[in-house]
Amino acid sequence: MTDCCATPGLLSLKDALTQILSGLPVNKGYERLSLKNALHRIVYHDIKSAIDVPSFRNSSMDGYAMHSNDSVDTPLSIIGTSWAGSPYTESLAHGECIRIFTGAYVPNDCDCVVMQENTTRINDTLQINQAAKPDENIRNIADDTSKNQTLFVKGESLKPADIGLLASCGVADVAVFKKITVGFFSTGDELVSIGSQPTLGQIFDSNRYTLNAMLIDAGVTPIDMGVIADNQDAVESVLLAASKHCDMIITSGGVSVGEADFITDVLAKIGNVNLWKIAIKPGKPLVFGSINDTTFFGLPGNPVSVMVTFKQVILPAIKKLMGHQSTQQSITLQATTTETIKKQPGRMEFQRGIANNVDGNLTVSPTGRQGSHMLSSMSKANCLIVLEQDMGDVKKGQSVTIQLLGTHL
Repeated sequence: MTDCCATPGLLSLKDALTQILSGLPVNKGYERLSLKNALHRIVYHDIKSAIDVPSFRNSSMDGYAMHSNDSVDTPLSIIGTSWAGSPYTESLAHGECIRIFTGAYVPNDCDCVVMQENTTRINDTLQINQAAKPDENIRNIADDTSKNQTLFVKGESLKPADIGLLASCGVADVAVFKKITVGFFSTGDELVSIGSQPTLGQIFDSNRYTLNAMLIDAGVTPIDMGVIADNQDAVESVLLAASKHCDMIITSGGVSVGEADFITDVLAKIGNVNLWKIAIKPGKPLVFGSINDTTFFGLPGNPVSVMVTFKQVILPAIKKLMGHQSTQQSITLQATTTETIKKQPGRMEFQRGIANNVDGNLTVSPTGRQGSHMLSSMSKANCLIVLEQDMGDVKKGQSVTIQLLGTHL
């Protein structure tokens, strides 16, 4: 049996993404930020190290620096100490050693550090109980990074470890792509904002709160434009105003084929409709286009459809607009189903799932009913079960692809 809502000839998600991403403008704006403010920002141009790290030979252990070819049978004379930040710089002859601490400078005359656990010290005399090999317990110059080495290339997102790496190379600030501004609003006479009292037939608008959270998580500057009534002139006015100061506009609701659904008509009047409807579930009636130089996405009104289409379509577009080198989706894994999953061929489907690691084996089960109005199912889920367009029912025990919704199960 084929999906009753499937429409022959619709673009697949892959083809739709190719079309959408290829038509997006290039972000040319950048700003310089201090390292402390650069987390998760996108590198504007390649960054190279100006120094070697480490810039001097230093010890990886607390112990004693010495010549490796000195005999373990002959006690050594301890003639000084090299502290971290206070180096010992005098010469050492054979038969001599110095006390040294982790991170401290290793004199050129020494080619190894013996761990203190492998020694016996009596006053200023040291007995070596286990010899060290040349270079043992020594961090050599440029062990970590070398001068002129490329640390990051244009389009990379800076993680916490990246900030630390840049700091270790003495980089004080970096050039990053400017954040994009995304305006968003909901349409629908049935919607009321939190704080209002809904009457019969009205519901609280959750989509704007979900979108705001997802946009913040994506690293953009969100602008909440509220709830706009089902009035064509009002929608047109808001879209035109937003297009003057937003890089992207997202709407929820009004993109289907009902008498009150006229987002697509307004977009065609004041801008361009590049794509309408793709073969996915939920989220089929998605609209992509532009108003002046502003990218536009019109999403369905159902809350799960908003979240799925944002993750599958809008997030890759945001990454492209932000200058990110990769628009790759989140990690996908294979998991074994714990129950039968109902699915009709015709559209690529994203069902909400709960994945578990059981003794090293990844399993997944649907969250329950999969109605696109059921936001609680997204709240329970830690993954999306990705079911390809031509697939039918999936039997218990079969392997399926899952897409993680967070960084861990």
